[in-house]
Amino acid sequence: MATYKSIAYDQALSAGGSQVLLSETTASGDSTISITSGIDSTYKEYIFRFINLHPSANDSTISWQANASGESGYNETITSTSFRATHYESGSGGELAYLTASDQAEGTAVQTLSDSIGSDNDQSICGELTLYDPSSTTFVKHWAARISVTTHSDAMNDRHTAGYINTTGAITEIQFTPSSGTIDAGTIKLYGVL
Repeated sequence: MATYKSIAYDQALSAGGSQVLLSETTASGDSTISITSGIDSTYKEYIFRFINLHPSANDSTISWQANASGESGYNETITSTSFRATHYESGSGGELAYLTASDQAEGTAVQTLSDSIGSDNDQSICGELTLYDPSSTTFVKHWAARISVTTHSDAMNDRHTAGYINTTGAITEIQFTPSSGTIDAGTIKLYGVL
């Protein structure tokens, strides 16, 4: 079960402004990790940082979905696009590819963040998902993710995904889910950006 730790105040500088660490969740064999507090009107930008998220099942992906205030089910409407650069440990396979299977056009499925992560001890994902102005009740909610993935086939992928959640309702909750097995280990940190 994931452990959740609320952080009162921890500030670091970034190009976008000061970041305040709001929470830290440590995975431990979780079928889902839900961030249900901390996303509100305090900040215009929220960053989820993934540190060595490691699945229990080989060839698993990690996805996310959002929940608007007062809603349930983590099934908001998403439009997205995704591409990746790939290179193998063997030195072969350098490519840049659009990922048709990972985009959505007004879809309500979970949004894929990562490629096929390996379950070996040296395979995991790191990166971040940024959610912009989630409390706006005027505009859709833009987001962007950049993830570094060590795949089950010993490739290194630099994956970029972006889009918007097509609702004017305030987004207050985010859930992360593996495609199979559990999220065996790793940390998700939530930051608010001043």
